[in-house]
Amino acid sequence: MDRMSLMQSFVTVARSGSFSGAARTLNFSGSLVSRHVAELERQLGVRLVNRTARSISLTEAGVRYAEFAARILKEIETEWASISHLHDRAEGTLSVIAPAWLGGLDLGDAMAAFAVAHPRISVRFELGGLSDRIHDFLDSGFDVALHARDLRDSSVRLKRVAALPFVLCASEDYLARHGTPDHPDDLADHGCLVHTDEPQWRLGRGSAATPFRVRNAVYTSNSYLALQKAVVHGRGIALLPRTAVQDDLLSGDLRPLLTRFGVPERPLNAVYGPGAAAPRKVTVFLEFLTAWFAAATGAAERCDAAG
Repeated sequence: MDRMSLMQSFVTVARSGSFSGAARTLNFSGSLVSRHVAELERQLGVRLVNRTARSISLTEAGVRYAEFAARILKEIETEWASISHLHDRAEGTLSVIAPAWLGGLDLGDAMAAFAVAHPRISVRFELGGLSDRIHDFLDSGFDVALHARDLRDSSVRLKRVAALPFVLCASEDYLARHGTPDHPDDLADHGCLVHTDEPQWRLGRGSAATPFRVRNAVYTSNSYLALQKAVVHGRGIALLPRTAVQDDLLSGDLRPLLTRFGVPERPLNAVYGPGAAAPRKVTVFLEFLTAWFAAATGAAERCDAAG
């Protein structure tokens, strides 16, 4: 028999003072309650109840076990209720993983703002280590994985959080020494600063965007921050997240290039586990992140217009 059922029957007998009273409370037959108590005594190897023709009383062992079982059943009930409501409450631990380069940009600020806005959620935010298999983040214990690329995987759910603008740029010093390219084909004659994960650049607008393989990579790094420093120092032309170079563009230290051709935005996609409904902490996070990036984009556009 199920041990929890045995415990429940015995605790109810102890509280009601009779097998019949316990049976009415539990909506069991009196014989079933009696069998439960007898089976519990057999498993424990001690007598829990003194039975007479008219009444029952608990033995010393019965009193002790009744207190123990009542406490255990109460703890189970409390934890059951707490865990079953985790799905509906914005609390607990939220584990998020993202590419390392995203953490040094707006995403780091967005995550910090979320942590402040939702103090009942403990945030675990890790950068780097994303697998090419999109669903692997679930096996690693993460609730959400953020990617700056288009994704297709039916085993997870996806929400587009934001669009990340990129810009092709170079320093005035570099352009004075090497000239300004007028066409993507001219880039073959220039030194290019390339992220190691992106040997190809995409140039153009919308459906007209085409891949461009960099032929003259004079500086490579897996860090956009390192590339930003190299382009400011005049080493060459770089394709960078606009956020990373916004101040340099506004100050005039860097100049955007090939603007009539355009540079496609990158999607910031959040992927999370399958299921009919995501936990509330996940939906709250995705709603917050989407709103945060929308506000940040609006502020950047107003700044550009003012400049």
